[in-house]
Amino acid sequence: MRTKHLVNRLTLGVLAVAFIRCGGGPDTKNGPPGAIGGPPSTEQPSDQASTANLITPADITLGDIDKSMVEKGRATYDVKCQACHSTGPNRVVGPGWKGVTERRKPEWIMNMMLNIDVMLETDPEAQKGLEECLVRMPNQGLSKEEGREVLEFMRTL
Repeated sequence: MRTKHLVNRLTLGVLAVAFIRCGGGPDTKNGPPGAIGGPPSTEQPSDQASTANLITPADITLGDIDKSMVEKGRATYDVKCQACHSTGPNRVVGPGWKGVTERRKPEWIMNMMLNIDVMLETDPEAQKGLEECLVRMPNQGLSKEEGREVLEFMRTL
């Protein structure tokens, strides 16, 4: 009984954080520079948002599904991604992940996870996704290894 109560409280806490982090936010029609509908940003990309850090096809080798990586990727998804993304085809806040590895190249997926700022500044498909979802994906601070594990999990969907 006590465990059920604890699980309910944890679930409520996660949902509250997800709502706050992924929720609508302020009106951006006259918003700050760089916001949707606001004036263009004059800030230069930070070192983190550098195209030098982008993942290339040479950085990723896909073989058979690695079950250990899938489990770790699923755990990362559960903690950092599931509030905004479903494992099915339907959008929650962000797009559903089912079939994403058939629609997108592995390096594009990895860059969306690891270099979201650069992708939203430079990639037309990422910009189109932002226009559809209307919510900028927050940087989750994933390492390359964690991103690769999440990609491996995505390959199983």
